[in-house]
Amino acid sequence: MRISSRNLLLLAHGALILAFASMLFAIAPNTVHAATVAKPKFEISGWIPYWRTATGTADVLPHLSQLTEVNPFGYTVKTDGSLYDAAKIEQGAWDSFIKQARAKKVRVIPTVMWSDTDAIDAVLSDKKLRSAHVDAIVTMVNRNNFDGVDIDYEGKRASNRDDYSAFLKELYTKMGKKWVMCTIEARTPPDSLYNTIPEDLEYANDYKAINKYCDRVRLMTYDQESADLKLNKASKGLYTPIADPAWITKVINLTTKDIAKSKIMLGVATYGYIYQVMPYEDGSGYNYTLLEAFNPKYATDLAKSLSITPTRNGAGELSFSYVPTSLSQNGLPSQSELSARAPAGTPSALLAAVGSIQIAKAQAKQSPFYLLWWSDGKAIGDKVALAKKLGLRGVSVFKMDGGADPLMWSVLK
Repeated sequence: MRISSRNLLLLAHGALILAFASMLFAIAPNTVHAATVAKPKFEISGWIPYWRTATGTADVLPHLSQLTEVNPFGYTVKTDGSLYDAAKIEQGAWDSFIKQARAKKVRVIPTVMWSDTDAIDAVLSDKKLRSAHVDAIVTMVNRNNFDGVDIDYEGKRASNRDDYSAFLKELYTKMGKKWVMCTIEARTPPDSLYNTIPEDLEYANDYKAINKYCDRVRLMTYDQESADLKLNKASKGLYTPIADPAWITKVINLTTKDIAKSKIMLGVATYGYIYQVMPYEDGSGYNYTLLEAFNPKYATDLAKSLSITPTRNGAGELSFSYVPTSLSQNGLPSQSELSARAPAGTPSALLAAVGSIQIAKAQAKQSPFYLLWWSDGKAIGDKVALAKKLGLRGVSVFKMDGGADPLMWSVLK
C-alpha cells in the first residue's frame, strides 16, 4: 500500500512527458502507507474516550457513514514501555461497535496516549526499550486486526526530539501496510507566543520527520486560551478561546512549511472550560483561572436556569459570565449587583463581566465572576469549513462521547 501519487505519471506518454516525469520523481514527497489521489477525499475522524465508552459508541454508531475513521482512546503506556488497555478494547467491550464500523468500511485505529515525560525519555532514549515498545504496538495492532495506530505522545522534552523521530521511523517500518497516525501539539508561531523570542528555542517534534513517517498528522488545534499574545492584545473584552480560527490559520501556515497539507487533520474540540475571572484593578482587562472542563449541555442548562442567553464571542464560540453563590456568599458582589453596574442594553451573557469592569474602573475594586466558554455545533462547523478552505485532509474531533452539541453531526460532512 506504499504507493505515491507520482506513480500516476506512468500513464504519461511521449519522450518529453517521460522526461518531465523523471524530474518529478526526484522531488516527489515520501511514499505513504495508503494510496494518494489527485483530489483526496475530505476525511472525518473522531476519538471515543475510554472513560465514556458506552455513551461514545452509542452516539457515534448512527453516524458511522459520515466518518472515515474512528479512534478508540484507547491505550496508555506503562513506565517500562508496555501497553495498558485502558478502554478494555481487547476484553470485548468494543466488539459490536468495531464490527459495525468495519461493515461501513470505516477505519478502526486506536490511540496510544502517553504523557509521562520522564518515562518517555527513559524508553525512547534506550534503543532496546524503544524497540520493545515498538514491538508491543505492532503486536497489539496485528493481534486485533486494527487498521493501524494513532500515536499521541505529549509532554516530550526537546532533548528527546531525535529519539522520538527514531521511534516513528522504526514503527513506520515495522507496521508494514498498516497506517501510522500521529497526534501532535499545535505550534503557535514564536512571534505570537512570546513577547521576546528565546534565542535557544527548541521543539520536541521534528516536523520533517513527522511528515516522513506519519500517514496522517492530527494537530491539536484546541485549548488555545492565552497562547496567542497578539490576538489577546487585539481582542476586546473577554478572550480565552478553545480555538480561534485566526489562531488556527497561523498554526496551519507555520505547520505546512514542513508537513504536507494532504496529511494534516485539523483537531476540533467539542467541549468547554469554566474559568474564575478577576478583572484588573484598573479595569483594563481580566485574569483567568481555569477550573474545570464541561460538555455543552451543562452550560446550556445552567444558562437557562439563570435566564442568561449565551453570546457568540470573538472566536466564534459560545460563552457567558455569571456570579455563582459560592462567591457572593463570601461578601463579594452578587450577580444582581454586577448586573446593575453594567450599562443599559448589555447582553445578559456579559452583565457580570461588564459590571465587574465598571466597579474596577470606579473603585479599583476587584469583583470575580465565572466564565463558561465552549465549542458548539456552529463553532465546529466553522472549523470544518476552515479546514476545507485551507486545503487540509480533514478534521479529527475530540471528543465523541455523547456529550457534544448534537448539531455537530449536521456539520461533519
